[in-house]
Amino acid sequence: MNHEQEWDFYFSNVDGKPGSFYLDMGLKDVAPVNSMPHFFCVSLKMNDPREDGLSSDREYDTLIEIENHLEDGIKDKRDIVYAGRLTFNGMREFYFYTADPLLVEKTISESLVRFPNYACDFEVKDDKEWLYYLDFMYPDPRQVQSILNRRVIDSLEKNGDKLTKPREVNHWIYFRSIEAREKFIEQVKEKGFNIDGVETLNDREFKYQLRISRVDGVRHRDVNQYVLYLWELAGELDGEYDGWETSIEAE
Repeated sequence: MNHEQEWDFYFSNVDGKPGSFYLDMGLKDVAPVNSMPHFFCVSLKMNDPREDGLSSDREYDTLIEIENHLEDGIKDKRDIVYAGRLTFNGMREFYFYTADPLLVEKTISESLVRFPNYACDFEVKDDKEWLYYLDFMYPDPRQVQSILNRRVIDSLEKNGDKLTKPREVNHWIYFRSIEAREKFIEQVKEKGFNIDGVETLNDREFKYQLRISRVDGVRHRDVNQYVLYLWELAGELDGEYDGWETSIEAE
């Protein structure tokens, strides 16, 4: 299946327990795929999980090897797509969509035969609307924003930033009305944000642009705190938070 893959992870609460999703977020652009109406789950019991039910460093390499074999087994098959995995409660579940569940079971069984020390179960469900992917696996809007925050931070680190130095962080927000933008400005000024510019862009629905900035830390916890505040406030005013950027401070 031709689509632009976008693999990423996030942590969530699953049935009251900590869980870690790793999924191809790019599938959202093509879901549901009518030719693959079956959801296929492989549930693998981990042999050495952490106390909280997530995977341990001791078992990491083996679990990745298992996943690689599963992916290798389906990579040349057009009727199967690997959607991602969930790790929680001592289990690792691998999720696929397929046109032929019997083909997937055969392929997966062949891939797992080299790992006899792992117990696993298979489950197939009809899911023409891809609800397991869209409603269960895919992060909610707040989680998506947190993922986007982490991507910017990862880019900073890859360019030598140690994330220890506070610096000016710039934000862009768009609104449907000038009144909503003014209400936003009034509230963020109280939080110490600087108003760097306003502009009207007539070629888009949210045409009233706002640029703001503030000196802040750029560790993930810090970024999530102020970015999610701005994101939520924009949403309350029927606006759109459009992201942030900052300088690289390599020491």
